[in-house]
Amino acid sequence: MSEMHVLLVHGMTGAGPWHWQQWLAGQLRDHDVEVHAPLLPDPDHPDLRRWLPALREELAAVPPEAELVVAAHSCGAALWLHHAAGVGPEHRSADRVLLVAPPDTEWDHPDSRDITPYPADATSLRRAAGMTRLVVGTGDAYLPMHRAHALAEDLQVEMDVILDGGHLNTDAGYGPWPAILRWTLYGTAPLHDRFNTDAYTAGRSQEQLRLV
Repeated sequence: MSEMHVLLVHGMTGAGPWHWQQWLAGQLRDHDVEVHAPLLPDPDHPDLRRWLPALREELAAVPPEAELVVAAHSCGAALWLHHAAGVGPEHRSADRVLLVAPPDTEWDHPDSRDITPYPADATSLRRAAGMTRLVVGTGDAYLPMHRAHALAEDLQVEMDVILDGGHLNTDAGYGPWPAILRWTLYGTAPLHDRFNTDAYTAGRSQEQLRLV
């Protein structure tokens, strides 16, 4: 079995000490998994021109024989979509990618530069990773639910919807999140909420919504 490397890509302001990415990193290290959790340049001011080269440098550092799993949150998920749109044979592809609570492509913030709008191209996404999954929360101020469904449709990926999950960040209680640990280690789906209660999974069209 190949060694697993996990790359955690934070969003705007980074991932504070109580964020699920920090919790996940600790849990994975307890499982002897190699974890990469870089602080992207000037995290309070996401800038595509600085963040994208930093992401690609991290990807290039992962041994080619390793299993690579990526979990990206918020602006980090938008960053991955920018990366995927420009991925070429020289770039390290991932085995599995989880995009958690990306902002709406129309989201705009004075401290963010070129992170949005981001491309949503299904073909390039498949070149960037063997499998990609989207997880969002209802009540997310940065991604209305109808826009989340449209994004999943454009990307042609399955989407897990966490009821009352908000932006799936520290303010929403995420925090410890056992389901994301299981997904990272084993690829288990769907992604449940932090209490492991049922989530909704949407298939590749809005008509394929089911309770799981």
